[in-house]
Amino acid sequence: MAKMEVLDLDFYYDGFKALNNITLQIPEHQITALIGPSGCGKSTFLRCLNRMNETIPGTRLEGKVLLDGKDIYGPEVDVVELRHRVGMVFQRPNPFPQSVYDNVAFGPRVLGRALSPSKGLHRRVNLDDLVEHSLRRAALWDEVRDKLNHPAMDLDSGQQQRLCIARVLAVEPEVILMDEPCSALDPIATLKVEELMQDLKKNYTIVIVTHNMQQAARASDWTGLFWLGELVEYGVTSQIFTRPKEKRTEDYITGRLG
Repeated sequence: MAKMEVLDLDFYYDGFKALNNITLQIPEHQITALIGPSGCGKSTFLRCLNRMNETIPGTRLEGKVLLDGKDIYGPEVDVVELRHRVGMVFQRPNPFPQSVYDNVAFGPRVLGRALSPSKGLHRRVNLDDLVEHSLRRAALWDEVRDKLNHPAMDLDSGQQQRLCIARVLAVEPEVILMDEPCSALDPIATLKVEELMQDLKKNYTIVIVTHNMQQAARASDWTGLFWLGELVEYGVTSQIFTRPKEKRTEDYITGRLG
């Protein structure tokens, strides 16, 4: 079952066409990896999935992006609510200059300590419990339980990235977008994030942009190759990496291209 569906999507930066006729389905409770060389449109596409490109002047989108069958670019869509349902984890850890606790509690406080409508409309929750639950789901609780009031910036980079994931989880999203979340991490921290993604997909739909072919092969269920703004091939990860249908896919994966 598709959680999100993209239909005939074109995207422009002023007069430059950055994405050309992208169509794909993003399965629910699966990890979808987007691969391809730098500048090929992966991150631009990812930001289309929660309308973050709208913060950039001069951008324009044509086509449809459906979330549970409804076009997220429809005039009736509340963008704040959309980004609540479709959260984003960025390339470099970006904790707020606050305590560990306040980082995780930030979203629920802004939302009035409410869970998403799909989880119970505006049901107030105990903030301490929510912070602990979110940190546990981000596999970070045992490492920070005695440091909740310490500055988040004191954590190492791997812990900071998992804290940012906990901050997203605290507002109960349905889809989690990750833009190269491991690019600034060491191999041990990278494996922790990959293990975390495997656990999170039981309850969330995950889309990850990565330059790491091994990571895409290890961690994802579906993989799409982007090339110069086009989606060259999209399919089950095992098929993409062992029996690609397109020569460009085979050339890129084997290092002969890109």
